[in-house]
Amino acid sequence: MPKEITILTPAGAKRNRIDLFLARDRPELGLSRTRIQDLIRQGLITINGKPTRIHQKLSGRETLQITIPEIRPLNLLPSDTPIRILYEDADLIVVDKSAGMVVHPAPGNWEGTLVNALLHHCKDLSGIGGVERPGIVHRLDKDTSGVMVAVKNDQAHHALSAQIKARNIRKIYLAVVRGEMKKDSGSIEAPIGRHDRLRKKMTIHLRRGREAITFYEVQERFAGYTLVQIRLKTGRTHQIRVHFSHVHHPVIGDPVYGGKHFQHIRHDQREMVVKRQMLHSRLLGFMHPRTGEYMEFEAEIPPDMQEVIGFLRGRV
Repeated sequence: MPKEITILTPAGAKRNRIDLFLARDRPELGLSRTRIQDLIRQGLITINGKPTRIHQKLSGRETLQITIPEIRPLNLLPSDTPIRILYEDADLIVVDKSAGMVVHPAPGNWEGTLVNALLHHCKDLSGIGGVERPGIVHRLDKDTSGVMVAVKNDQAHHALSAQIKARNIRKIYLAVVRGEMKKDSGSIEAPIGRHDRLRKKMTIHLRRGREAITFYEVQERFAGYTLVQIRLKTGRTHQIRVHFSHVHHPVIGDPVYGGKHFQHIRHDQREMVVKRQMLHSRLLGFMHPRTGEYMEFEAEIPPDMQEVIGFLRGRV
């Protein structure tokens, strides 16, 4: 059934836009500004019984009537796919995504994705934009493992998206790259844009690229390889993979940016075939969208990456 809400605006709300007032001053509604504007367009928010406009300003002491339609089901099948949950509450869920799992359904991957698994697991989705679905506020590539967060409602989606836009999310990655990096720490600053011909590939684009900044610290050097810890200031598509390929230290196992021999690594005349890119989202930190409390989550290095590191140490 649709939900009906009646609000009497205070005198102090005078000259406030209706969408700003409801999103900012009535957070208990759990409605993002975008969702409020959508309801206004549908004629589901009235002022003193009359339809309103997105840009309409309040006079104070008027009656707002809000109709929130019943949440619509997402046209995807839930999937009982195992997922490792690091934390969950009524607003969000933090998972340790396994390598090989696609985050969001797309042509060729309609089932078995993280979204399908969350639809099966989460029984308390209040919906994003009126649709019963988990909100994916950031993504990991299919073959990148590690920690990521999804949200359950509009309010959490809006709050975490704002933190990402303001670059207030802490993201730490680990990667095994080809070659021995000379500096113990440093940064890579090169704008990233879509490749001119290969539309699924990103590249360094000095004229049309968007700002991209990656900080790194060497954790361990091997014979011909380096284990690096990476902190992102920006979050461009394929940023780590593009940046380290750009400085001639591609992530091993990367079929797109890893070079001709991306799968093969060598140590003491022995060879190992790497089955996926050795990139892992180790840590994620953010402010909780409802409480404002800082939260931080860490995902252990997965077994396949531990095996590669052990091989380069001469222990496998």
